[in-house]
Amino acid sequence: MVRKIYDDLVRWERENRKEPLMLIGARQVGKTWLLKDFCRNTYEDVFYVNLEEQPSFQSAFEGNLSPEVILRNLGILAGRPISEKTALIFDEIQVCERAITSLKYFCESEKNYRVMVAGSLLGVKINRFSSSFPVGKVHLLRMVPMNFEEFLLACGETLLRDSIQDAFSAFQMLPSGIHEKALQLCRDYMIVGGMPKAVEEYVKTGKDITRFRREIHQELIFSYLADMTKYVSSPFETEKITQIYRSIPRQLARENPKFKYASVRPNANKRDFDAPLDWLKASGMIWKVNSLELPKPPLKGYENENIFKVYLSDVGMLSSLCGLKAKDLIEEENNQYKGAVTENYVIQEFAAKKIDLYYYKPSDKMEIDLIYDNGSDIIPVEIKSGRHKKSVSLRNYQLQFRPAYAIRFSAYNFGKTEDLRSVPLYAAFCLDGNR
Repeated sequence: MVRKIYDDLVRWERENRKEPLMLIGARQVGKTWLLKDFCRNTYEDVFYVNLEEQPSFQSAFEGNLSPEVILRNLGILAGRPISEKTALIFDEIQVCERAITSLKYFCESEKNYRVMVAGSLLGVKINRFSSSFPVGKVHLLRMVPMNFEEFLLACGETLLRDSIQDAFSAFQMLPSGIHEKALQLCRDYMIVGGMPKAVEEYVKTGKDITRFRREIHQELIFSYLADMTKYVSSPFETEKITQIYRSIPRQLARENPKFKYASVRPNANKRDFDAPLDWLKASGMIWKVNSLELPKPPLKGYENENIFKVYLSDVGMLSSLCGLKAKDLIEEENNQYKGAVTENYVIQEFAAKKIDLYYYKPSDKMEIDLIYDNGSDIIPVEIKSGRHKKSVSLRNYQLQFRPAYAIRFSAYNFGKTEDLRSVPLYAAFCLDGNR
């Protein structure tokens, strides 16, 4: 599978950066596979160890944390020589705080060691690191589920990907047959999502969504929730995290999808669920989009952290929790979750581009799904699940704030007027912070 983040690893190596590379992200997004694939293609000698599955190797980090001593200890435990030229992969490093601390000494050494680390729920561990985390001594990268572009490449649809990018650059309509094919694959993606195991299953079926085994998502969700027991202080915290996670579909399905603690559990408040919510965000399992008091630069200065919406990090997991089937996403169908899944999909595409996202709802008469800064202007974004053109909120926003242009995602083909850019849902991956 092609992962765009691979280029970031290549850049880290090309720039000969001394900071160890730390890859964080939710479980089973492909961190271990990516590091192993990169090392196979880059280095002659590679040493890989999973510190959770091979706990005896944690003793290599006891006592002296100088890189030379650690390499000697690892070599003795592995029964093979490990030199300064050996590329090192420490997987599930979150189980050994001494190993995380050692990254500071690898970075400060005169020798340029090639050290890469990863771990499930590593983001949570960083937030709860009991000793001094090596801030500034690691090169941190966040890995997310596969976006729609990577999904197309995994499906062997490189020509379609190229056509979508060309049409977006010129804002020219795609031929109707190609447009419909892209829409169908996009709907399939909203069911399958971007977890590598799920994408692999979809490809194995010959891209037949009716044969896709939905149990994969349930297995992934179970492993997510089971894994948290290693990193929470009590069963009560585990229960709270699970309650929030399972409440997200019904929260997004409401007409006003603002996150409400009372929707998790009756009479609950911020004090009850703020910490579990932070846990889910740090784990990479959710995206949190704050509201804006005003859509003015800098957006960060106008955000309201107490009013926000919560989305799942993977749209396929959301579809599974909602019980949606492929037919539920076609334009003729109308159900309470269709819009929520479509919105989650676009959020996931933007998040994969590391674009800071906000939404704007000053009153019941206006709600803008997304607001982002493209570097020169504040851009409003509207998300439609079908081909409905009515956009009262967007028009009112344009009249009040006069943005350079607005973006509408829908099932329509590409189109452009002086103040509105119509972008088909399948082209969301084409946007970046400057477009």
